[in-house]
Amino acid sequence: MSYPPVGKPDAIGTRPQPRSRPGALRWLVREKRAVAGGLAAVLVVASAVVYFAGTAAGPESATADNAAGHSVPSTGPEASAGPVTSSEDARTAAATPSTDASRTVPRTGWIPIDQAAWRAQVEAYEALTITPVPPGVGNLPEFRADCQHSHSRPDDPIVAPGLPGASHMHSFFGNRSVNAHTTAEDLLRFTATTCEPAADHSSYWIPTLYDSRTGEPVEPTGFRVYYRSLMRDSAGQMPMPNGLRLIAGDPTRREPTPRGAHGQFYCAHYGPGDIDGIARSSNGNWPICGGNATLHFILQFPDCWDGKHLDSPNHKDHVVFGYADTCPPSHPVKIPALTFDIQYPARGTVEGYYLSSDPEGRSASSMHGDAFVMWDIATMNRMTKDCILQRRTCDNYGYLR
Repeated sequence: MSYPPVGKPDAIGTRPQPRSRPGALRWLVREKRAVAGGLAAVLVVASAVVYFAGTAAGPESATADNAAGHSVPSTGPEASAGPVTSSEDARTAAATPSTDASRTVPRTGWIPIDQAAWRAQVEAYEALTITPVPPGVGNLPEFRADCQHSHSRPDDPIVAPGLPGASHMHSFFGNRSVNAHTTAEDLLRFTATTCEPAADHSSYWIPTLYDSRTGEPVEPTGFRVYYRSLMRDSAGQMPMPNGLRLIAGDPTRREPTPRGAHGQFYCAHYGPGDIDGIARSSNGNWPICGGNATLHFILQFPDCWDGKHLDSPNHKDHVVFGYADTCPPSHPVKIPALTFDIQYPARGTVEGYYLSSDPEGRSASSMHGDAFVMWDIATMNRMTKDCILQRRTCDNYGYLR
């Protein structure tokens, strides 16, 4: 996939304070780097631990029928899952957990982490020694996963768990098994993925983009997930806990996205060009790209976690953005910050596009992303320590040279 040009709009979810260094998202502006040919991925698959409890803790749980931005059909859990489109082969169906509504599904709300399991991961992380760094490795503290579109469903296992068809259409990436009933256990049991490395069992999803003229979906051809530091100091850096649920952006936002607006799609390519497009759609909300540029979007997630909960009633309160290169006392655990870098095979049209989260307003302001994190623990620990803690640039498998 290609990288955005210099001067692109700020990402949705970017921390609010001014920064005295080039922002983390500007690291995307660099020459295209191919993964070193012939690089053999040695993935040590450790015994996985599920980091979630079966019952909610903390304030009274929010239920799926009052989740903002997601309508729930009156038929409740027995509702049809709706249409499913997929780029996967038939083997996926056999590897997908049952969608039977009788399955036990965790409630939304304050989901506590298994503290014993988290302590075990932290102890293993702290015991790791850093892998020697070869010459020529860059100093951008990050590693990544590159994923392909897996399937599309009107499901959301974070906001509307156990309610198939309760959401607008989502495009899923990574774990092939995900549906409305998916739990952390399922992500560990059904590990077929469209991501590299295969040690990433996570699921990532975004609202489906549609062509306004044809009504057909436009699925991304590039979906890169960066795990990185947004701070200038990596002291105290911890790995990501398994089972963490994250949302960036706001599916209820309904604001125009004209040229130069915050949260718009933009045009990315190599060489000079206008990131806002050479023209706009008839409603002004979508760029029309010139040359070889195509539509892109960036979503930025927070980097500080409360250390107690894998989710919260609004799916955001358990994580926050750090400030002045530190995490606040309320959210003291410094975790890798996810960044979605999304590339679409579209250059823009006069008719424009719309997101499944806002088919009427047809702006880009409702763009959002969800992540249900699940990695091979040994791999997450290793990549965090080598790449982020010591501030070195890594690709999908290790140091990038």
